[in-house]
Amino acid sequence: METRILIYAPTGQDAPLAAKVLAMAAIDSHICATLPELAEELERGAGAVLTVEEALPRGGFQLLQDCVARQPDWSDLPIILLTHNGADSPAVRQAVAGLGNLSLMERPVRTLTLITALHATLRARSKQYQVREAARRKDEFLASLGHELRNPLAPIRTSVSLLTHLYPEAAPVARIRDMVERQVRLLTRLVDDLLDVARITSGKITLQQQVVALGAVMSHVSELCQQAADAKRIHIAWQLPPSEIMLHVDYARLVQIVANILSNAVKFTPQGGHVLVRAAADDGQLLVTVRDDGIGLEAEAIGRIFRMFEQSNTVNGQFSSGLGIGLSLSRQFAEMHGGTVDAYSEGPGKGSEFVIRLPVLDSAGARQPVPLAQQASTDGRRTQVLVVDDNQDAADSLAALLEIDGFDVRAVYDGMAAIAAVERQAPDMIIMDLGMPGMDGYETARAIRQKPGAERILLLALTGWGQGDARRRTVEAGFDHHLVKPVELEQIVRLAGARQNREQVQAAR
Repeated sequence: METRILIYAPTGQDAPLAAKVLAMAAIDSHICATLPELAEELERGAGAVLTVEEALPRGGFQLLQDCVARQPDWSDLPIILLTHNGADSPAVRQAVAGLGNLSLMERPVRTLTLITALHATLRARSKQYQVREAARRKDEFLASLGHELRNPLAPIRTSVSLLTHLYPEAAPVARIRDMVERQVRLLTRLVDDLLDVARITSGKITLQQQVVALGAVMSHVSELCQQAADAKRIHIAWQLPPSEIMLHVDYARLVQIVANILSNAVKFTPQGGHVLVRAAADDGQLLVTVRDDGIGLEAEAIGRIFRMFEQSNTVNGQFSSGLGIGLSLSRQFAEMHGGTVDAYSEGPGKGSEFVIRLPVLDSAGARQPVPLAQQASTDGRRTQVLVVDDNQDAADSLAALLEIDGFDVRAVYDGMAAIAAVERQAPDMIIMDLGMPGMDGYETARAIRQKPGAERILLLALTGWGQGDARRRTVEAGFDHHLVKPVELEQIVRLAGARQNREQVQAAR
């Protein structure tokens, strides 16, 4: 489908004659008799479109222009237009201005000229398909990379928590713990940004909107950015509304929008500088501004900084750290919420201001948050937990940490062993990796749910995969929650309290 020539010439003999010529040259083609047929075939795929000047005023121009406007970034659909000899009509001028990759050929067209032009067109179109394939493989690689990086992050974070429990009063251990925790948080954010690039370009991101408080969002943003500011002695001032504002947003994405911009302000503000974060309701919208007294922006750089993988220079002219994707993600997530992100600066050395506008105010007012779990049982019996992960370091470190926290824990390293452990003694909770060799987590979960009494087990998927399709599959396999590595121990502990009220956990999911 993607290498054929679509021919649209609704009058005269141009269409059958062109199809005959192309068949003689072994070029696949398809004649579209009507505009609806042309639209349908364009959706199925085309190497190029061959049309005639007479077809443009009859709806052909508008259909092709719409198709060109909708095409993905990798595509530049070739259109070959047969015109009258020596004609320079308004329809042709309109086509030249609005149809992008357009080639004009005056009639009568010599057969060899037409065939040669179409062969060149198809070779160029083939290069576009190669770009598309490279982008697809890149996205798959980024997703796999994120999964593989999250696997070692999980035991590292768990081991740091173990140090805290084992040596709560040791100052040297606390310094090491804090250092490792900072680096794990940074690496986790970089991995998340890489995965978001892959998800956005493949269209796999959907917003999980809920009612949240603006104060909670800003508190989370501060938590993410304060350490970097403290390291450079940068003062962050917060001007928030005196009364709480409720928002209907994807909480994680809104935190990302603001945190990425604030982190960028801290990065490009010299030692001892100042950053002001102001948030308010403005004409039915949430308005957030981040103003710094940093290095500023040149006028030509303002549009460029929102491009993916764009790197800006620091004060001394060296490239900054990071991946160059944070601002691009902020703008794209804001647009998914129906909002905007814009940048302003009076020039180099005069600081910058970023303005976020989001139509996300919740008209229904505040709502009571749904608790994730009840308190654990007080009958004296320790909660029994089964940890399943083919990464033995990850399984053993998590099991040791849960043991210290008062759980009765067993660890196994594959799906068959997990099923056997459940048959011997069903636990209250199972924390299981998904990407295990042989019997993966999905298959193991389905097999466990078939066991008598297994419906009461709280089943948690702990994995490096955070995409929507992975989350959907975990629900279908019988998991109660999908946790992405590295997970905070507190999150598992909160969910553990829901063993006696699994219905409440499902309602909060």
